[in-house]
Amino acid sequence: MPGPAIEEEEDVAALRARIERLEKINNALIDRVERSTDIQGGAFSMFETAITLEAMVRDRTSDLEEAMGQLNVANAKLEAAHHDADAARARLRDAIESLNDGFALFDANDRLLMCNRAFLAFWPELEEVAEDGPNFAELAERLARSGRTIGSLVAPERWVKDRIERHARADGVHVQAMSDGRWVQINELRTSEGGTVGIYTDITSVKAEDARQRAKELAARNLALQSTLDTLSEGACLFDENRKLQAWNGGLADMLKLDKGVQSIIGTHEELAAYCIDERGLDRPQAVEWRDGRSPRISTECMMGDRNFVVRSVTLATGGMAFAFDDVTDRIRFQRSLTETAEMLERAVEQRTAELVDVNRELVEAKNEAERANKSKTSFIAAASHDLLQPLNAARLFVSALGDQRLPGEAKRLTGQASVALDSVEELLEALFEISKLDAGAVAPDIESLDLGKTFTALRIEHGPAAEAKGLVFNVEPTDQWAMSDQRMLRRILQNLVSNAIRYTEEGTVSLSVTEDGDEVRIQVRDTGPGIPPEKREAIFEEFRRLRSTSKQPGHGLGLAIVRRYSATLGHAIEIDSEAGDGAQFTVIVPKGERSPVPADARPQRRSRSPASAGAALLIDNDPAILDGMEALLSGWGLNVVAATSHEDPLVQAAALANPAVLIADYHLDDGMTGNAAITDLRKAANVDLPALVITADRSDEVKNELSDLGVQVLTKPVKPAQLRALLRQLGVLR
Repeated sequence: MPGPAIEEEEDVAALRARIERLEKINNALIDRVERSTDIQGGAFSMFETAITLEAMVRDRTSDLEEAMGQLNVANAKLEAAHHDADAARARLRDAIESLNDGFALFDANDRLLMCNRAFLAFWPELEEVAEDGPNFAELAERLARSGRTIGSLVAPERWVKDRIERHARADGVHVQAMSDGRWVQINELRTSEGGTVGIYTDITSVKAEDARQRAKELAARNLALQSTLDTLSEGACLFDENRKLQAWNGGLADMLKLDKGVQSIIGTHEELAAYCIDERGLDRPQAVEWRDGRSPRISTECMMGDRNFVVRSVTLATGGMAFAFDDVTDRIRFQRSLTETAEMLERAVEQRTAELVDVNRELVEAKNEAERANKSKTSFIAAASHDLLQPLNAARLFVSALGDQRLPGEAKRLTGQASVALDSVEELLEALFEISKLDAGAVAPDIESLDLGKTFTALRIEHGPAAEAKGLVFNVEPTDQWAMSDQRMLRRILQNLVSNAIRYTEEGTVSLSVTEDGDEVRIQVRDTGPGIPPEKREAIFEEFRRLRSTSKQPGHGLGLAIVRRYSATLGHAIEIDSEAGDGAQFTVIVPKGERSPVPADARPQRRSRSPASAGAALLIDNDPAILDGMEALLSGWGLNVVAATSHEDPLVQAAALANPAVLIADYHLDDGMTGNAAITDLRKAANVDLPALVITADRSDEVKNELSDLGVQVLTKPVKPAQLRALLRQLGVLR
């Protein structure tokens, strides 16, 4: 088998051929000598021939001996080569016998050269012919006759043909199922000499594990399928390609009234169709007919007994079919009842439509009447604010003037009580007017960026004296925050919250602060008062509603009602953090504003007035009582007062030319004249930008904006003497 052994055999064969040629030559020479002797018959001739033959034989013998020596050497080498080949063959056989897998080697002519015991264990039928080197086709025929494989049992000829073709390709791995239940994996490959080597592996355990895994997966899928079917409200069943029932749910048994075993009654599709038609009275048999091949889902409306069904069927990729039975009787009856109800409602709507036409007409008239009433209410509020506050303002002025006089003790006390009563009436009327305007929608916010620092400063100046009078600490934290809101409304909210905190706090602190929270600012008013129980936090925002713990304090219960209305108008949230006996904190949440400082040249410029005018005041009001009260009050403060009902009065005209300290005019004068118009005329006549203020009961934004553009201070009725005195001091009229 190895190369050196083949070469030794070739050398021996050449030596043998050479010896055979020498023997033939020797025999030919001897034969020639004998013939020569017979022909010539001479002794000398025979002697010469003998000598010649002896020399030739001696030469040939020497050559023959040399050839025999070479033959012996070649035989020795051949024997050694055979020994090595036998050893290599033994080692090769031992190696392949040590394999657990079957091994078979075929030569280029497809004859079996070698195999191991494991190979014969797979195919014991081949053991008796394995040593003869049979052809692979012969082995395949023998195996087919034995029925060792499943394929050979089913179709022997086809199996032999397929096996020989696969062996001829020798292109890798394939698997054979054995008739004894085993599985063999065969891996065949070509050798470099054109032969074929095959490795045979028992993969029965692998196949068994794979089968177990497949069984588990199949069981899991079947369980999932059954669970899915059981969740359906419809009755469902599944048939395989052989039209046998494979799965169903409880809904199917209920809908088809299958009291006994489902499998025993509708185990096949034919039994299902027969049961639905014969037992349940299916009026449309095509609903359960079988369809071969791929087809779309079909829904069929049908009747079974007195029940309405929708039967849906679909073919499966495996060749089977699935059916779903949906009992829609209740649904159809409900739809019918809805249709009847809709028809009845339609008739009722038609009947009511005619009635609603008249009602709508009445509603339109009522709406128009309500709008007219609302306008009348707004007009009434404006008129009432002027007509009611006028005498109240006069009464306050008279009481204030009287309070400045030297009076006996009892008269002084009664004057003080009258002043307190007037304050209470004033606050009540102001709150009522304000609530009425808010409810009537007569107040529209003007949202702008506000400097909260200025607002806080004004609140500190306004409420500081009241807090100090009660012995409270009024702590207003300085701030540079800006907010987006309506200046007047926001200040009114904070005024009411601070006023309430001071009014209901007996001792401790009232604080006003602001914190930034993202895109918002949180304005907090905190006090150390009696607190608010959680269950009362909504009630305190109602009109005329006060807690029992604060009922002894002055007030009317309208401040927080105004706060709620203003905050709702502005869209500002109000939060309360309070417990009974532990103070309260009200938080107003306002959007953050952009800083917008006012340029210096935008401030109004005022001409200086002559010192000679110090101490003079021009007073214009169309109500004589107001004139008398204001004159008494201002005279008591040391001012020279020139009073008239019109700015065209000669005394007023003459006093205006003398550069008075201040012009004080009521907003509503006679003949449609207004206080701002009167002030404008007097300023033109004097050619001086005289200091002026207007007293009005009109709290509208239009009036305030108009007076602000004119550079005129504004006081609302009823006028509080302290507020008037503070304003006159601010203008430099009083010291």
